[in-house]
Amino acid sequence: MPSHLKIISILFLLCTLTGYGQSYVVDSGNNQLRPGHPGTFGMDSLEILSRVDSIIQAGISANAFPGAQVLVAKNGHIVFHQAYGFHTYDRLQRVHPEDLYDLASVTKIMGPIPAIMKLVDEGKLQLDLPFSNYWRPWRHIKDKKDLTLREILSHQAGLVPYIVFLNRVMKDGELKNRFFRRQRERKFQLQAYENLYVKDRFIKKMYRIINRSEVKNEKKYLYSGLAFLIFPELIARLGGMPYETYLQQNFYIPMGCSTMGFNPSLREAKNAIIPTEMDTLYRKALTTGWVHDENASLMGGVSGNAGLFGTALDLAKMMQLFQNYGTYGNKKYFSEATVKEFTKVQFPENDNRRGLGFDKPELHNDTMDIAEAYPAPLAGKSSFGHSGFTGTFVWADPENQLVFIFLSNRVFPTREHRNLYTLNIRTAVQQVFYEALLPNTDLPLK
Repeated sequence: MPSHLKIISILFLLCTLTGYGQSYVVDSGNNQLRPGHPGTFGMDSLEILSRVDSIIQAGISANAFPGAQVLVAKNGHIVFHQAYGFHTYDRLQRVHPEDLYDLASVTKIMGPIPAIMKLVDEGKLQLDLPFSNYWRPWRHIKDKKDLTLREILSHQAGLVPYIVFLNRVMKDGELKNRFFRRQRERKFQLQAYENLYVKDRFIKKMYRIINRSEVKNEKKYLYSGLAFLIFPELIARLGGMPYETYLQQNFYIPMGCSTMGFNPSLREAKNAIIPTEMDTLYRKALTTGWVHDENASLMGGVSGNAGLFGTALDLAKMMQLFQNYGTYGNKKYFSEATVKEFTKVQFPENDNRRGLGFDKPELHNDTMDIAEAYPAPLAGKSSFGHSGFTGTFVWADPENQLVFIFLSNRVFPTREHRNLYTLNIRTAVQQVFYEALLPNTDLPLK
């Protein structure tokens, strides 16, 4: 190995052991994340560092992203956490392990899904009853009244994938005055951006449009985020408090996920925030600290489809909770049966790999070449996670006790940058850690 890599490797090992630059909390409680060392699990830390560094640097060179982070936990021990590159291509600010990221669709399994799991545990929601029992406007809509929560959460309901609500509030490239104000007013309390406020009642208009939206007759896998725009209101009604408060009180605060939340620009987050896209259509500025997703933005940044920001460490805590089937530290948040139900494939007979809210491996992932696999082909069949449009990806593997967090801002400066996908960077990096475990497991090498 070249001498410079040896030096980097030694520094990496020291940082891993000391927790330098990372807010790790050593705790003796069961199932709680704590610092670790790859060698404890027979993993070659020098080989891992060399391979991951090579993949990430190639991604940066190919403009897949200006910077990225990788965090991996094995058996509840953080064995790898490295930051690479810069916030932007001008190379002015380095990525730091404690930086905040716009999580995009990873929000779905960090926000509404744990809330729904808790409500299912409490008997306040039932997966196989019509969703119209809980969302009353659907009771009189012929193509929606019989859809179940199970079908909706597994993307089996036939709901349209996405509605561009921005089209309803703009004309000829300009925002319609009846929906926006440049300063807060009595009926314009939802802040979408600096000096930009949305009419409060626009959310109800979004609900009406969703209620009237098309439902496909054929029940097959069709990814849709529409219901996730509704879930915050439903959770607030059933949970007896605002959606964001419900998440903070029931999950983020007791778990020590201090950075997890919506609208970091409004709560004066201390962590540096990774920018997303140079928005030339709507906000006409570089979007930093405000949700990238336009639909979530029109809801004041608080939604179920997108809007959450957080650090790699807080994401790892949440994924460890799911991997532990509902327990983190000394506290039980869900029943094991509920977590296993949500994280299993629901409709494999329809070539649908999805769980309930959670993404799952391709149905024959373990037989695929790494170029076609999703996620890494060595990931266990019981594994689960989610990806986000901004370049985020989280995955937990109970079989191999491996949590994998990948964070980037691949949409900077434009969402047209797709080399994160074409170069298959996340899968390649994830595979490195599985192969590092091979000498100590019975996993077949792909």
